[in-house]
Amino acid sequence: MSTPAPHDKSRLAFSYTGFRFFWLTTLLVSFAVQIMSVSIAWQIFAITGDYFLLGLVGLCLFMPALVLMLVTGLAADRFNRRMIMAVCLAVELGCALGFLMLVNAQEHEVWPIFAILVVLGTARAFWSPAAQSLAPNLVPPEALSNAITVNASAWQFAAIMGPSIGGVLYALSPVVAFGTAGVLLLVASGCVLLIPKPQQRQSQQATSLETIFGGFRYILSNKVVLGAISLDMFAVLMGGAVALLPAFTEEILHGGPVEFGILRASPGVGALLMALTLTRFPIRHHAGKMLFVFVALFGLFTTVFGLSSNVWLSIGALMLVGASDMVSVTIRETIMQLWTPEEVRGRVNAVNSVFIGASNELGEFRAGTVAHFIGPVGAVVVGGVGAMAVAAIWSRVFPGLRKQDTLDRKMVRDGVAEPLSTP
Repeated sequence: MSTPAPHDKSRLAFSYTGFRFFWLTTLLVSFAVQIMSVSIAWQIFAITGDYFLLGLVGLCLFMPALVLMLVTGLAADRFNRRMIMAVCLAVELGCALGFLMLVNAQEHEVWPIFAILVVLGTARAFWSPAAQSLAPNLVPPEALSNAITVNASAWQFAAIMGPSIGGVLYALSPVVAFGTAGVLLLVASGCVLLIPKPQQRQSQQATSLETIFGGFRYILSNKVVLGAISLDMFAVLMGGAVALLPAFTEEILHGGPVEFGILRASPGVGALLMALTLTRFPIRHHAGKMLFVFVALFGLFTTVFGLSSNVWLSIGALMLVGASDMVSVTIRETIMQLWTPEEVRGRVNAVNSVFIGASNELGEFRAGTVAHFIGPVGAVVVGGVGAMAVAAIWSRVFPGLRKQDTLDRKMVRDGVAEPLSTP
């Protein structure tokens, strides 16, 4: 195989050893999380049959990130990000073993499950800003956009295969499902330690309210960044339907664990296909307009899924939901990483993690709560329409984001490109 030219090699994330181990860690952890998520959701619904408790799973995972947001971001800026990830993986491994012990004990109370979920959410709260901030330390700026897309393809591949594998493993035995997740986390811990120690420019400022709230100040001072991450948060908060998939599978589509796993994988299939497309045809122009269009499509396809009573139509709609969301993720993450100074990156990514958590875990809580009152179909349809409304409103509230042409550090105002200042 021929060696790429230096210019070409510098733009390929897999050309860098540290990123290859980082990508493998992402893949293994994502598989483990998907397997545990499928198993936990199915187990709770099998025990209780309660929509509200399905939504509460998301809340337990989200609340630690919200409560500890200022601490986790500062930790990612002050301490070795690679070691933070290793400690978090050790805690997640303990959680997988905890779920395994509950299965062996034939536990029919759900509160111990939620207690472990809070611990798992705490580990994920520290993991997210550290991992998101480590990636730019492993590749040069020229390869960062490729690194973001390739890394996203890892967790999207896990989103495709993980739920299906998790459903099959849980159908065989919950012990096998949680045991497999534990093994994956153990291997991921080894991969983290194999990442070469990267250069990390740590913040030297004394800890104060100003440094603690540095992430908030940066985001609020950059309207394009604020608009992008808040758009994603509110759109997915309204349109998220993953928490209700056990109910849709059993009560509307009349399926079991295997069908549930396929439905959970469907958004990942669409997202991975879109990620491959974006790798071949990266976003170069009209980024702002594309963001709003695909967020609106995300809401539209969510509505189609909510109205469907055919399993194949539901699978297709969820694939298109995932593809639309992938465009939003790529634009938002590239803006976040390319525009954020290294010294404040951990705190900015901690805030971003809360936005992501609000759009995913808190979105699941919203879906479960609304379904408790108006049923799962109504909850998903209302959410899909709400996501389309968010896209329309944000396009008016953040005109600078709508006019944004490229993903680099230039902002378009009234048709004129001007450099974006860093606070």
